[in-house]
Amino acid sequence: MAADGDGALLELSEVVAGYEEVEVLRGVSLAVRAGEIVCIIGANGAGKSTLLRTVFGMVQPREGAIRFAGEDIARRSSLEVLRRGIGYVPQGRCNFPAMSVEENLEMGAYLRRDARVRGDIETLLARFPMLATKRRDPAGTLSGGQQQILEMAIALLLHPRLLMVDEPSLGLDPRMVEIVFDTLLAINREGTTILMVEQNAKKALSVSHRGFVLELGRNRFEGSGRELLDNPDVRQHYLGG
Repeated sequence: MAADGDGALLELSEVVAGYEEVEVLRGVSLAVRAGEIVCIIGANGAGKSTLLRTVFGMVQPREGAIRFAGEDIARRSSLEVLRRGIGYVPQGRCNFPAMSVEENLEMGAYLRRDARVRGDIETLLARFPMLATKRRDPAGTLSGGQQQILEMAIALLLHPRLLMVDEPSLGLDPRMVEIVFDTLLAINREGTTILMVEQNAKKALSVSHRGFVLELGRNRFEGSGRELLDNPDVRQHYLGG
């Protein structure tokens, strides 16, 4: 199944990738257009996280093409991908737990050399009041949801055109799930394109412009969020009936 890449900000075409002798992605194609929220869903082992890691240069593709803003980024290092405007929030906590919230934000701007870093940090703290009230607290003392928002804020300090987020609701209580998804919607409204992997498929599709379903490393379904929510096969096999 080939994704329509017309006008795509990010485009993958027949990407094959994996780890040592294990092939995880077996010819995946997808396109993400500027301004969209796109989600990737599927069972455990479908290749969802591997796809994000391959885009970000953490896994090298064996075949296929990856283009971002018209440029070939396949086999680029993670640092090069980051510099080109792709942010990545991996699954699980990835902050510096002994450092304060504010120090974590300062670390997030390590690639920047401009004079606007301090102003951008204050802007982010104003945008996320739950972080502002804990700016001096160690990041490790935050709740899981607060840490997830901190890690998205850290990624935003580099002003990415595309933000990739892996399992943003993992391990969160229902109230924090709503806050995290509201945060993703707000980030998108402010102009950042979002590509997310999410096990909470119903919630992810409900906030996404489009979605892709992976099965054993291959494209299985694609469509608008609404179309996939209404698809009886998707409902039966991926949404719990």
